[in-house]
Amino acid sequence: MRVITGSARGRRLNELKGTETRPTTDKVKESIFNCIQFDVEDARVLDLFAGTGQLGIEALSRGAQSAVFVDRRTDAVKLIRENLALCRLSDRAQVVCGDSMGYLSSLRTKFDIVFLDPPYAEDLLERALAHIARFDILSPHGIIVAESPLEKTLPALCAPYSIYREYRYGKIKVTIYHRGGEEEE
Repeated sequence: MRVITGSARGRRLNELKGTETRPTTDKVKESIFNCIQFDVEDARVLDLFAGTGQLGIEALSRGAQSAVFVDRRTDAVKLIRENLALCRLSDRAQVVCGDSMGYLSSLRTKFDIVFLDPPYAEDLLERALAHIARFDILSPHGIIVAESPLEKTLPALCAPYSIYREYRYGKIKVTIYHRGGEEEE
C-alpha cells in the first residue's frame, strides 16, 4: 500500500494487523483518483471509516486543502496519525476517534469529497449515505465515492444527490454520487 502521486508519492503506508480492516487495493485506489482527479485540488475531504487513512492521504498528497479521518478503532486512529506524519501531511488533517454516524449527525461543515469504505458485513454504507443526504454535508457539486461488494445494490438518494457512475474492479464496485449545484435545487 503506497501513495500513488503528489507530494507524498511512493511513500509506503503502514497497515493494520488482522483481517478486520480491508484496505482498498492500489489498483482500485488509482482508478478512483483517475475518476475524480479534477475535483481533488483544494477540496475539503472526509474519509469516513478511514481504516489506514490511505484514501484521504492520497487526496492530501494530490493537493486537497484538508481532510478529516474518522474511525471508531483506536488502533486505526493511531495508525492514521502515523501515516499522516510519515507523509508529512498532519498539518492539513484532523483525526477523529468515534462513531461515524454520530460524527455525521453532529457536523456543521460541508465537504467536497466523501470517501466511504466501511466493513462490508454491516449496513454501514447504506446508513452513511442516508445520513449524508439527510444532513446535506456535501458542498454544491460535491462527490461521494462509495466502495462496496460487486453484488450490492446501493440506494438512489433524494435530489440534489444522484448516482453519477459505477465502476467494477473484480469483486469490488465503486459508486460515485454527485450533489447538484444550487441552481439545480
